[in-house]
Amino acid sequence: MTEMNPVIARVTDRIVQRSAASRLQYLDLIERGRDAGTNRDQLSCGNLAHGFAASGEDKPVIRTGGAMNIGIVTSYNDMLSAHQPYGRYPEQIKIAAREVGATAQVAGGVPAMCDGVTQGQSGMELSLFSRDTIALSTAVALSHAMFEGVAMLGICDKIVPGLLIGALRFGHLPTILIPAGPMPSGLANKEKVRIRQLYAEGKVGREELLESESASYHGAGTCTFYGTANSNQMMMEVMGLHMPCASFVNPGTKLRSELTRAAVHRLASIGWDGDDYRPLGHCVDEKAIVNAIIGLMATGGSTNHAIHLPAIARAAGIHIDWTDFAEISDVVPLLARVYPNGSGDVNNFHAAGGMSWIIRELLGNGLLHRDIMTVARADLTDYGKEPVLENDALMWRDVPESRDDNMLRPVSNPFSADGGMKLLIGNLGRCVMKVSAVDPDRWTIEAPAAVFHDQDDVLRAFKAGELERDVVVVVRFQGPKANGMPELHKLTPALGVLQDRGFRVALVTDGRMSGASGKVPAAIHLSPEALGGGPIGKLRDGDMVRVCAASGVIDALVDAATWDARDIPPAPPVPYDTGRELFALFRHHSDLAEAGASPILAAMETEL
Repeated sequence: MTEMNPVIARVTDRIVQRSAASRLQYLDLIERGRDAGTNRDQLSCGNLAHGFAASGEDKPVIRTGGAMNIGIVTSYNDMLSAHQPYGRYPEQIKIAAREVGATAQVAGGVPAMCDGVTQGQSGMELSLFSRDTIALSTAVALSHAMFEGVAMLGICDKIVPGLLIGALRFGHLPTILIPAGPMPSGLANKEKVRIRQLYAEGKVGREELLESESASYHGAGTCTFYGTANSNQMMMEVMGLHMPCASFVNPGTKLRSELTRAAVHRLASIGWDGDDYRPLGHCVDEKAIVNAIIGLMATGGSTNHAIHLPAIARAAGIHIDWTDFAEISDVVPLLARVYPNGSGDVNNFHAAGGMSWIIRELLGNGLLHRDIMTVARADLTDYGKEPVLENDALMWRDVPESRDDNMLRPVSNPFSADGGMKLLIGNLGRCVMKVSAVDPDRWTIEAPAAVFHDQDDVLRAFKAGELERDVVVVVRFQGPKANGMPELHKLTPALGVLQDRGFRVALVTDGRMSGASGKVPAAIHLSPEALGGGPIGKLRDGDMVRVCAASGVIDALVDAATWDARDIPPAPPVPYDTGRELFALFRHHSDLAEAGASPILAAMETEL
């Protein structure tokens, strides 16, 4: 068997040592949960009767307690395309459960907001904290002690991390995430970008833009670009929390239905009353978390997971930081180019071999931990095979070679020698930059700062011609404490236009960029944030700023005496609209982006 890459082994060992006390505390917590906490043996007759009162034909089985009762936690709504297919899943899951003598009930629903709908709008300032709301909602759903297993229905940006954070507090329960798959491919990505940039320049109108966007996002399923939602699915694969390579099978297909059925059958067989017990809290261990980081680097995944993965890990008693990300990125080659890092989308990626090929290639080169407890098999080996139907029977087969070397390449001939996520450190703090889609000539930008407190002010300056120069656009007071850390993807077309005009442009922010960050260098998640004293608050218009992914530096080139004498201006007020004021408690108690920007985990750790 191939030896593990020594750097990955060293980083994993460091995480294990760093997390030793908190991980032991967590494992003790879930052991107590199984023995004396959330299980039906602890319920009174009145409790139990309430729990199965409306369960119809499943009532006798639930009443006797002789078989697994699966709690379904669903993020279904029919506004969000990725989650619209989940509307019919509960009935499918119940039927599949009955086939193996088990039962299933919808334990609860969680909110599922769409960053695509709220992008650039005030509602985006609820986006990051929707993750923590989802975690709380998941905990409420599972608190009823009616379930011995969990089927989690969720795909998109904050939803999968939120589901995991909540479910990990009930980590004694076997848990499988069940995806719904991406929508079929629509308008070519290059054409979509072209229309967006023309609109930013005022060369086409709203009707042309809306027609382009409608041709891109046109049906049920996940958006097909490789942003946070599809990076979520990749991570669930390399962590072994899906049925093998279930992520990118389109909705409404026979294969999709059979994968869902197989997940339910498998869930019923890994309960604590059998000989193959696989609780979520043991599946999500230090090696699984490292696998998720490796997967991000190998596929050019979302920068948002530099925030979400630390939060998921903390929920399991594991502590990771951006240094871990950076050291892993240095030794994991980029094996996939999926839009916006390439021209093809996730459907093209899946057709080329997809996750099964990526996992096989990484395992074969000592770049992925094989020996993790997956929900489906003894270890990760079988995740290197793709699902197919043969005579209507679900099977898994090998994918020995990439079917498209413009989309997938082997370790011996990667698109890049490293994973493309860089840690930048300097007198402005710590931040990350994704460079997998950035031309190497743009990895270093040194230019005067143009400082803003609102992304709409950036766009007004762009339209007024005030940014027609080499410039580092600084957007501050965008951190979790200030306004909930919205994504600033709305700026992408304008910054792209400036870059295409020949200017050297970068974005620096204590906020987030899209998980589909593209060709413009963006130093994001700058920490500590401006609110509360972060040095980004000291920047002034015209200050020279150096952003260098090659050397890992982010510095304001201002003499030390001047820099030290500067004050930080007050944060702009948070407007009262769209319900943002209801999240004031979350903003006030959120911790650093590098720790996961989570108010609920910060509070939980003080209580434990």
